[in-house]
Amino acid sequence: MIIDNHSLRNKFFVFSNREHAGEKLARFLEEKLEVKENLVVLAVPRGGVPIGCVIAKRLKAPLGLVIVRRIPIPWDTEAGFGALSPDGDVFIDERLKFALNIDDETIKGLVKKVLQEIKRREKVFSQVVGKVRIEEKNIILVDDGIAAGFTMFAAVNYVKKRNPKRIYIAVPTGCIDALKRLEPLVNAIFCLNIRSPIPYFAVADAYKEWRDLTDEDVLFYLRKYGYIT
Repeated sequence: MIIDNHSLRNKFFVFSNREHAGEKLARFLEEKLEVKENLVVLAVPRGGVPIGCVIAKRLKAPLGLVIVRRIPIPWDTEAGFGALSPDGDVFIDERLKFALNIDDETIKGLVKKVLQEIKRREKVFSQVVGKVRIEEKNIILVDDGIAAGFTMFAAVNYVKKRNPKRIYIAVPTGCIDALKRLEPLVNAIFCLNIRSPIPYFAVADAYKEWRDLTDEDVLFYLRKYGYIT
Protein backbone atom coordinates (compact mmCIF):
# COMPACT_ATOMS: atom_id res chain seq x y z
CA MET A 1 0.00 0.00 0.00
CA ILE A 2 1.38 3.38 -1.07
CA ILE A 3 -0.20 6.36 0.66
CA ASP A 4 0.49 9.81 -0.77
CA ASN A 5 -0.80 13.37 -0.88
CA HIS A 6 -2.69 13.55 -4.18
CA SER A 7 -2.34 17.33 -4.34
CA LEU A 8 1.47 17.04 -4.42
CA ARG A 9 1.77 14.47 -7.21
CA ASN A 10 4.37 15.35 -9.84
CA LYS A 11 5.04 18.74 -8.25
CA PHE A 12 8.50 20.23 -7.77
CA PHE A 13 10.08 22.20 -4.89
CA VAL A 14 7.27 21.48 -2.44
CA PHE A 15 9.47 21.54 0.68
CA SER A 16 11.58 24.43 1.96
CA ASN A 17 14.24 22.08 3.35
CA ARG A 18 14.59 18.69 5.03
CA GLU A 19 13.23 19.84 8.41
CA HIS A 20 10.18 21.36 6.74
CA ALA A 21 9.67 18.08 4.89
CA GLY A 22 9.99 16.21 8.19
CA GLU A 23 7.31 18.38 9.79
CA LYS A 24 4.88 17.81 6.91
CA LEU A 25 5.61 14.09 6.84
CA ALA A 26 5.22 13.79 10.62
CA ARG A 27 1.76 15.41 10.45
CA PHE A 28 0.87 13.10 7.56
CA LEU A 29 1.90 10.06 9.61
CA GLU A 30 -0.11 11.28 12.60
CA GLU A 31 -3.16 11.36 10.36
CA LYS A 32 -2.63 8.25 8.23
CA LEU A 33 -0.64 5.79 10.33
CA GLU A 34 -3.09 3.47 12.06
CA VAL A 35 -0.52 1.89 14.40
CA LYS A 36 0.68 4.32 17.06
CA GLU A 37 2.27 2.05 19.68
CA ASN A 38 5.75 0.47 19.85
CA LEU A 39 7.07 2.72 17.10
CA VAL A 40 10.76 3.06 16.29
CA VAL A 41 12.07 5.54 13.71
CA LEU A 42 15.17 4.43 11.79
CA ALA A 43 16.74 7.17 9.69
CA VAL A 44 19.11 6.57 6.78
CA PRO A 45 22.13 8.91 7.05
CA ARG A 46 22.94 11.35 5.95
CA GLY A 47 19.94 13.00 4.34
CA GLY A 48 17.30 11.11 6.28
CA VAL A 49 18.52 12.23 9.69
CA PRO A 50 16.92 15.71 9.98
CA ILE A 51 13.63 14.25 8.74
CA GLY A 52 13.87 11.28 11.10
CA CYS A 53 14.63 13.55 14.06
CA VAL A 54 11.49 15.62 13.44
CA ILE A 55 9.28 12.54 12.97
CA ALA A 56 10.62 10.73 16.03
CA LYS A 57 10.04 13.77 18.24
CA ARG A 58 6.53 14.31 16.87
CA LEU A 59 5.52 10.64 17.25
CA LYS A 60 7.34 10.34 20.60
CA ALA A 61 9.30 7.37 19.26
CA PRO A 62 12.93 6.32 19.76
CA LEU A 63 15.33 7.24 16.96
CA GLY A 64 17.97 4.97 15.50
CA LEU A 65 20.14 4.97 12.40
CA VAL A 66 20.52 2.27 9.75
CA ILE A 67 23.64 2.95 7.72
CA VAL A 68 23.19 1.57 4.23
CA ARG A 69 25.08 2.80 1.19
CA ARG A 70 24.56 2.57 -2.54
CA ILE A 71 27.22 0.85 -4.63
CA PRO A 72 28.31 3.59 -7.04
CA ILE A 73 28.77 3.28 -10.76
CA PRO A 74 32.58 3.63 -11.18
CA TRP A 75 32.39 6.47 -13.73
CA ASP A 76 29.36 8.20 -12.14
CA THR A 77 29.61 8.10 -8.36
CA GLU A 78 26.36 10.06 -7.95
CA ALA A 79 24.46 7.08 -9.38
CA GLY A 80 24.39 3.47 -8.22
CA PHE A 81 23.55 -0.03 -9.38
CA GLY A 82 23.05 -1.66 -5.99
CA ALA A 83 23.47 -1.19 -2.24
CA LEU A 84 25.15 -2.64 0.81
CA SER A 85 23.74 -3.20 4.30
CA PRO A 86 25.68 -2.89 7.59
CA ASP A 87 25.73 -6.72 7.73
CA GLY A 88 27.67 -6.76 4.49
CA ASP A 89 24.72 -8.07 2.47
CA VAL A 90 25.10 -7.02 -1.16
CA PHE A 91 22.13 -6.16 -3.36
CA ILE A 92 22.85 -5.74 -7.07
CA ASP A 93 20.53 -4.82 -9.91
CA GLU A 94 21.67 -7.58 -12.25
CA ARG A 95 20.04 -6.07 -15.33
CA LEU A 96 21.76 -2.74 -14.70
CA LYS A 97 25.06 -4.48 -13.96
CA PHE A 98 24.80 -6.27 -17.32
CA ALA A 99 23.80 -3.11 -19.18
CA LEU A 100 26.72 -1.19 -17.66
CA ASN A 101 29.12 -4.09 -18.30
CA ILE A 102 30.59 -3.99 -14.79
CA ASP A 103 32.70 -7.06 -14.05
CA ASP A 104 32.73 -9.02 -10.77
CA GLU A 105 36.25 -7.95 -9.80
CA THR A 106 35.25 -4.29 -10.07
CA ILE A 107 32.18 -4.98 -7.95
CA LYS A 108 34.27 -6.69 -5.26
CA GLY A 109 36.50 -3.62 -5.05
CA LEU A 110 33.53 -1.26 -4.86
CA VAL A 111 31.83 -3.36 -2.17
CA LYS A 112 35.00 -3.34 -0.06
CA LYS A 113 35.20 0.48 -0.22
CA VAL A 114 31.50 0.93 0.55
CA LEU A 115 31.67 -1.43 3.54
CA GLN A 116 34.67 0.52 4.89
CA GLU A 117 32.62 3.72 4.62
CA ILE A 118 29.68 2.10 6.44
CA LYS A 119 31.96 1.01 9.30
CA ARG A 120 33.51 4.49 9.45
CA ARG A 121 30.09 6.08 9.75
CA GLU A 122 29.06 3.60 12.42
CA LYS A 123 31.99 4.85 14.51
CA VAL A 124 31.18 8.52 13.88
CA PHE A 125 27.53 8.01 14.87
CA SER A 126 28.19 5.37 17.53
CA GLN A 127 26.10 7.21 20.16
CA VAL A 128 22.99 6.35 18.12
CA VAL A 129 23.80 3.34 15.91
CA GLY A 130 22.53 0.07 17.35
CA LYS A 131 20.98 1.68 20.43
CA VAL A 132 17.31 0.95 19.71
CA ARG A 133 15.49 -2.37 19.78
CA ILE A 134 13.99 -3.55 16.50
CA GLU A 135 12.58 -6.95 17.46
CA GLU A 136 8.75 -6.91 17.71
CA LYS A 137 8.67 -3.16 17.09
CA ASN A 138 6.81 -1.19 14.42
CA ILE A 139 9.65 0.27 12.38
CA ILE A 140 9.40 3.48 10.32
CA LEU A 141 12.29 3.71 7.86
CA VAL A 142 12.98 7.32 6.89
CA ASP A 143 15.06 8.95 4.18
CA ASP A 144 14.92 12.29 2.37
CA GLY A 145 13.65 10.60 -0.78
CA ILE A 146 13.67 7.47 -2.91
CA ALA A 147 15.05 7.60 -6.45
CA ALA A 148 16.22 4.14 -7.59
CA GLY A 149 15.42 2.62 -4.20
CA PHE A 150 18.60 0.57 -3.75
CA THR A 151 19.53 1.91 -0.31
CA MET A 152 15.98 1.59 1.01
CA PHE A 153 15.83 -1.98 -0.31
CA ALA A 154 19.00 -2.77 1.68
CA ALA A 155 17.56 -1.03 4.76
CA VAL A 156 14.33 -3.03 4.58
CA ASN A 157 16.22 -6.31 4.32
CA TYR A 158 18.49 -5.34 7.21
CA VAL A 159 15.47 -4.65 9.42
CA LYS A 160 13.60 -7.79 8.33
CA LYS A 161 16.44 -9.96 9.59
CA ARG A 162 15.81 -8.55 13.08
CA ASN A 163 12.19 -9.71 13.38
CA PRO A 164 10.20 -6.46 13.55
CA LYS A 165 6.45 -6.56 13.98
CA ARG A 166 5.81 -4.24 11.03
CA ILE A 167 7.90 -2.19 8.62
CA TYR A 168 6.81 1.13 7.16
CA ILE A 169 8.67 3.43 4.80
CA ALA A 170 8.17 7.19 5.19
CA VAL A 171 9.76 9.64 2.75
CA PRO A 172 8.88 13.17 1.61
CA THR A 173 9.38 12.36 -2.09
CA GLY A 174 9.79 9.30 -4.24
CA CYS A 175 9.88 7.91 -7.76
CA ILE A 176 6.73 5.89 -8.42
CA ASP A 177 8.64 3.06 -10.12
CA ALA A 178 10.94 2.55 -7.12
CA LEU A 179 8.04 2.81 -4.67
CA LYS A 180 6.16 0.09 -6.53
CA ARG A 181 9.19 -2.20 -6.34
CA LEU A 182 9.44 -1.65 -2.58
CA GLU A 183 5.70 -1.89 -1.90
CA PRO A 184 5.49 -5.71 -1.59
CA LEU A 185 8.32 -5.76 0.97
CA VAL A 186 6.69 -3.59 3.64
CA ASN A 187 3.36 -2.98 5.35
CA ALA A 188 2.90 0.47 3.85
CA ILE A 189 4.78 3.32 2.20
CA PHE A 190 3.99 6.94 3.12
CA CYS A 191 5.24 9.39 0.50
CA LEU A 192 3.93 12.94 0.27
CA ASN A 193 5.28 13.85 -3.18
CA ILE A 194 5.18 11.02 -5.73
CA ARG A 195 6.67 11.80 -9.11
CA SER A 196 7.15 9.89 -12.34
CA PRO A 197 10.70 9.27 -13.61
CA ILE A 198 10.10 11.17 -16.85
CA PRO A 199 12.35 12.77 -18.05
CA TYR A 200 14.35 11.78 -14.94
CA PHE A 201 13.90 11.71 -11.18
CA ALA A 202 16.01 13.65 -8.66
CA VAL A 203 15.24 13.76 -4.94
CA ALA A 204 16.65 17.32 -4.86
CA ASP A 205 13.83 18.56 -7.11
CA ALA A 206 11.39 18.30 -4.22
CA TYR A 207 13.37 20.82 -2.12
CA LYS A 208 13.84 24.57 -2.48
CA GLU A 209 16.96 24.39 -0.33
CA TRP A 210 19.16 21.39 -1.07
CA ARG A 211 22.72 20.34 -0.43
CA ASP A 212 24.47 17.12 0.43
CA LEU A 213 24.91 16.78 4.19
CA THR A 214 28.20 16.08 5.95
CA ASP A 215 28.92 13.99 9.05
CA GLU A 216 29.05 17.26 10.99
CA ASP A 217 25.56 18.16 9.77
CA VAL A 218 24.22 14.82 10.98
CA LEU A 219 25.80 15.32 14.41
CA PHE A 220 24.35 18.84 14.51
CA TYR A 221 20.80 17.57 13.99
CA LEU A 222 21.24 14.72 16.47
CA ARG A 223 22.39 17.27 19.08
CA LYS A 224 19.68 19.78 18.17
CA TYR A 225 16.94 17.24 18.80
CA GLY A 226 18.57 15.80 21.90
CA TYR A 227 19.70 12.40 20.67
CA ILE A 228 23.35 12.93 21.50
CA THR A 229 25.21 15.25 23.83
